[in-house]
Amino acid sequence: MIKTIRTNSRNNDFIKLVKSLDLDLAQRDGDEHSFFAQFNKIDEIKHVVIVYENKIPVACGAIKEYDKNAMEIKRMFTLPEYRGKGLASVILSELEKWASELQYKKCILETGIKQPEAIRLYKKNSYKLISNYGQYENVENSKCFEKLLK
Repeated sequence: MIKTIRTNSRNNDFIKLVKSLDLDLAQRDGDEHSFFAQFNKIDEIKHVVIVYENKIPVACGAIKEYDKNAMEIKRMFTLPEYRGKGLASVILSELEKWASELQYKKCILETGIKQPEAIRLYKKNSYKLISNYGQYENVENSKCFEKLLK
């Protein structure tokens, strides 16, 4: 049974999932990991979604305000053994709904070219490639996306 909850970054299940995410990213990013890690702190994230399967926390994602019109998607992760079940799309949908409820016009995000499955996920969920924004502006290994909310 799948259950989705809304919480914040102080949630222990979220913290555990993020530790697994960071280990995965450290392997993928190699020498560039410390550059990207500085933008992925979770201390003050107010909007977190966790997916549970049979009461086990298996996937997460978050949004944080980027500017008055946009929420930035952060910390998307699914445990490897639970991938391929559409859980990341469930999280994205819930995060988009939450951002819309909070009156934001769009969601934006950055992902790395070393995460091809993430790029496929965002394209599948109607995110459009945009110019790299903010701290990712001149970063070759970053891809940025946005989706206008309803």
